[in-house]
Amino acid sequence: MKKSLLALTALVALNVTSVFAAPINDLSEGETAIGIGTTEYYVEHQLSDKFTIGYQNADRRYYGDMDDIYGQFRINENLRAMVGNRDLPYDSSNFYAGLAASAPLGDSMTGYISYAVGGDFKETQIGTNIAIASNIDFNVNYHAFSPDHGRNEDKFGVGATVKF
Repeated sequence: MKKSLLALTALVALNVTSVFAAPINDLSEGETAIGIGTTEYYVEHQLSDKFTIGYQNADRRYYGDMDDIYGQFRINENLRAMVGNRDLPYDSSNFYAGLAASAPLGDSMTGYISYAVGGDFKETQIGTNIAIASNIDFNVNYHAFSPDHGRNEDKFGVGATVKF
């Protein structure tokens, strides 16, 4: 837990600019999550205790739709490594990698931060998942997308996730 909090603090302290507009979910093996947010939708499935695979579509204000295929590798209870490929409108594909950390904030709240970097962009997300039912989460987040060429996009967002 202390290492996870240290990693989370380091990411914030560096003031870096998650590949995922999708929240960081805690899923059980065999569980699936489907979510929708302010400008995105996603589906992900926990294939094993340590690996999640997912797809996300995000609509960026200045860049159009971006499709991601990604994997998350659970390092420990609070830390994940992420890898994926993003189909960018101005570039056929873009491999990326990053880290995500999460920690409980209360009985029904989990906070998270994620950071990823690709060949043409950097992305950070900080958010909170709030359990409103056993299989439904409400999400509030701040997201920063920083392409190497073009305009940065910084925004607050909300979303909902159903797990089954």
